[in-house]
Amino acid sequence: MLLESYTKKIFRPECNPSFQSLHCIAALDQDITDALPYLNAVLGGFEYFKDPPAVTFRIQGKIIAVHPREIAVNALRDEEEAGKILEWLRREINDAWENRDKITPRYEGTPRPGILEILKLLPKTNCRECGQPTCMVFATLVAQDAKGPEDCQPMDDQERKRLDQYMSQFHFNP
Repeated sequence: MLLESYTKKIFRPECNPSFQSLHCIAALDQDITDALPYLNAVLGGFEYFKDPPAVTFRIQGKIIAVHPREIAVNALRDEEEAGKILEWLRREINDAWENRDKITPRYEGTPRPGILEILKLLPKTNCRECGQPTCMVFATLVAQDAKGPEDCQPMDDQERKRLDQYMSQFHFNP
């Protein structure tokens, strides 16, 4: 087992302490530098940095940055959610490391969807039924995997299918 333990710190963002969401920084008790390219291969990192090494994931509207001695997670509901995400990542890191002989390491991030390409596939009604002020904001959230075609009420089934097809090329499948 590569990553055995960590110490987590939960806090509100300093830039705006009135935010409802929380952030978490986990200080890792073990160095996981060598596991990062394998974790990136397994989970399909959004961005991968070689120097200093780090991999960033966008999962369900959250940004998760994994560094050799630290994991940072934003947009958390509570401490329980932070704990679940950190334990999931600890298992993923250890699984990737233990299976590294079967995994081709990846030293780059995954391709990203284009916000304007997504916008072209939307009905562009700015109806706000999705809870966003404009279709451009909605397209940005779709690009970040925080929203999906099902969240746009004015879209018909054919439009949803086209958007799903476009987005499917950006979902990493190892």
